[in-house]
Amino acid sequence: MRRQSGVSTTPRRRPSGPAAARTPPIDVVYVDDSYLMREAVGQLLDGARGINLVAVCASGAELWKAIAERAPTVVVSDLRMPPSGDREGLRIAERLRREHPAIGLVILTQIDDASYGRHLLEHGAEGRAYLLKERIKDRAELVAAIELVAAGGTAVDPMMVERMMIQGSGPTASGLLDLTDRERQVLALMAQGKSNGAIADQLVLTRRGVEKHVGVIFSKLGLADEGTVSRRVAAVLRYLEATTA
Repeated sequence: MRRQSGVSTTPRRRPSGPAAARTPPIDVVYVDDSYLMREAVGQLLDGARGINLVAVCASGAELWKAIAERAPTVVVSDLRMPPSGDREGLRIAERLRREHPAIGLVILTQIDDASYGRHLLEHGAEGRAYLLKERIKDRAELVAAIELVAAGGTAVDPMMVERMMIQGSGPTASGLLDLTDRERQVLALMAQGKSNGAIADQLVLTRRGVEKHVGVIFSKLGLADEGTVSRRVAAVLRYLEATTA
């Protein structure tokens, strides 16, 4: 490793077997103002297969220097840190969208306020993930989120999805309330970036059964008959829009 100190669409599948060995690692920059988190998450990422941790930063200002020097594929960022405080992660997201649209972003935070998740995704959900720090006990979960956003996918922490449902109100809430319990389960897993096959495995359903549920969800949410990937993103955004009264 050469490092400095200082939710869903369905992603393109990464190759497995011999082809996987030829796949270049994902260059990642991690930024967090907490020394303990930088050490803990840095160690997780440093030892992860397929991840090349090229820089670890302590502030948004350090991050932009690292981006200029290292050109990462994905940024993993805290939400609340210097120089701007509790919205620094969102400011990073906005600037990345303007200046480096190809760089994916995983927000890794202790803040479970659904409004932050809504703000992160409302101007473009592709290549964005919102995870709570308590979820990173398993390295594989964080690595999966990084791989997802690197491939243009979207993921929202399961706890955040649940909170969005509880707080749901406003113009899009009625469509969500029309969903059955099973449809809500399917939509929640879609929001976590899971494919139809993965949803079928988790809910012990057939793939065809999941496809039918997804079709009904799109219909109840009034989503146009367009590409499946963009409609999955739109379904995630409906969760987020529903948090606005």
